[in-house]
Amino acid sequence: MALSMPVNGLKEEDKEPVIELFVKAGSDGESIGNCPFSQRLFMILWLKGVVFSVTTVDLKRKPADLQNLAPGTHPPFITFNSEVKTDVNKIEEFLEEVLCPPKYLKLSPKHPESNTAGMDIFAKFSAFIKNSRPEANEALERGLLKTLQKLDDYLNSPLPDEIDENSMEDIKFSTRKFLDGNEMTLADCNLLPKLHIVKVVAKKYRNFLIPKDMTGIWRYLTNAYSRDEFTNTCPSDKEVEIAYSDVAKRLTK
Repeated sequence: MALSMPVNGLKEEDKEPVIELFVKAGSDGESIGNCPFSQRLFMILWLKGVVFSVTTVDLKRKPADLQNLAPGTHPPFITFNSEVKTDVNKIEEFLEEVLCPPKYLKLSPKHPESNTAGMDIFAKFSAFIKNSRPEANEALERGLLKTLQKLDDYLNSPLPDEIDENSMEDIKFSTRKFLDGNEMTLADCNLLPKLHIVKVVAKKYRNFLIPKDMTGIWRYLTNAYSRDEFTNTCPSDKEVEIAYSDVAKRLTK
């Protein structure tokens, strides 16, 4: 039978892991840059309640010590007790596995549908924003609106645990704050950074606004903007606009 020996009075499993998150830097080389994958991991670590440090990496002047730490790798990546991990999906799985209850929060959604809600929005947005042909703009905008409507429908549809079978009241609309309930999950860490980019960039470069009658999406965004876990890990709107200044194509005949 193996026993964990106390280290400086602490058992091995009680020691805090040493975690450093490396994220893309903004245009000034220091602030948080536009990268939904960086923000995704930033949010996960914050929500877990673990102690960690964050380093912004200027891709134009990547320091030599970082080249040695993770050669050929772009942020985001993490070091966990000095071990480098670079694949975002695998990092998410790893963090959910090792930073687990009772010490840390479990962030996996209860409802599988929450993982896939809104998953095609970013692809439709990218096609819309990169298009330079005016004659194709309307169809691409319709495609984006259709995927946003699907997300809105999901957010406004009550989840099974919102419905009380013993109640006489028939709940037709959900009032939950996030995809899977009233707390953020891994699904939100994945979708919210992308949805925010869609909102900011489409308005700036296409004068496109998410329709106000999509009440589920606006409730979702409003709740996200009230949480430090989202706002303090989010790049400024200006950074998002700068990142898309070369990507967003002008509509020219």
